[in-house]
Amino acid sequence: FTLFNAHAEQIVIGSRELARLFAEFTDLDVRAKNIDRAEHAADKITHETIDLLHKTFITPLDRDDIHKLITTMDDILDLMEDVAEVIQLYDVTQVTSEAVELGRICVACCERVSTAVMKLSDMKNAKDILRIATEIDMLESDADRVMRSAISVLFRDENDFKRLLKLKAVYELLETITDKCEDVANILEGIVLENA
Repeated sequence: FTLFNAHAEQIVIGSRELARLFAEFTDLDVRAKNIDRAEHAADKITHETIDLLHKTFITPLDRDDIHKLITTMDDILDLMEDVAEVIQLYDVTQVTSEAVELGRICVACCERVSTAVMKLSDMKNAKDILRIATEIDMLESDADRVMRSAISVLFRDENDFKRLLKLKAVYELLETITDKCEDVANILEGIVLENA
């Protein structure tokens, strides 16, 4: 549980850096390095968790659930790193209000993932975890709507085909972060329903 919590902290750190990248759109190298640092720290935690899983005879949760939870949490940070890389590799020079909004939704999802994960060590928190999982599902739906609307605006209004492709890729990656958060929420729901 300590490792889950430490990983969840890195997710929140990464998401806040990502949101700042879009909201301020300055110091892109610094933001990318900070996201990269959070991703590397989370990778170490993931490896440590999996290593411990192989060395431990009796685990507090089902082994598959532990493995699925930590690797899916790790996917969230991998996607954040992908977004920062795409911004640099595609030479994105300006962002839209929709990208800023998707960044904000990513933070909200990641903060809720962290809160739910930190409650996991005590099944007396089952109702709270299920409520938070529902909130994550709703945020993911919000991200879907924002992305669809943003892509619609792009195809309707953007005349620069390169810019259209760059922003479409950014929108889709940001929305995929919320999908992964929803995957974590689903895993947490499963754990709670099996163990509460």
